[in-house]
Amino acid sequence: MSSPVIIFDLGKVLVDFDYTIAAQKVAARSAKAPGDLHAFLGSSPLLVQYESGELTRLQFYELIRAAIGFQGDLKEFGAYFAEIFTEIPGTIALHRELRERGFKTYIFSNTNDLAIEHVRNDFPFFAHFDGYIFSYEVGGMKPQPKIYEAMEAMTGKRGANLIYIDDRAENVAAGAARGWRAILHESPEKTRAALAGFGILPN
Repeated sequence: MSSPVIIFDLGKVLVDFDYTIAAQKVAARSAKAPGDLHAFLGSSPLLVQYESGELTRLQFYELIRAAIGFQGDLKEFGAYFAEIFTEIPGTIALHRELRERGFKTYIFSNTNDLAIEHVRNDFPFFAHFDGYIFSYEVGGMKPQPKIYEAMEAMTGKRGANLIYIDDRAENVAAGAARGWRAILHESPEKTRAALAGFGILPN
């Protein structure tokens, strides 16, 4: 077996996020209350369409603006919508340890360009990966096969040479079905123990 690469999901693994923050800020400039807006974002297909690459940033904004009566411009909306993230220090430290040990690492995320622009600008750790696969660029979201195929093509790896960390069971299962060594992320400590079990890190 050649040297494995380590694949990290982004949200809830490397960064936490809270859409209620965005809902409160956007609602203050719209016709909907924060709770109604949060429910709308959760039930509307617009976010999935945006993160699947079916909508551009401008199209997403225009559709949201029309649906909720948002009074601000695209720049204001983008700031509110993207500034919802906080680092997860334990996993970032784990990633740094893997890099120090010489492993190549990748980010593999269902996400959108507003979120990535913000994370790239505000969190220095984000620059220290060998590659990035984002759903909005690929045109498919985990657990769809297309995005996993894109990661395999980028890394040139298959099966057990891919070690994959994600917080969503359905995404982990899709990776495992391709022969990837998949870890369901519950905490940095449990993920580190799983990597030690694979012989990637010392116990």
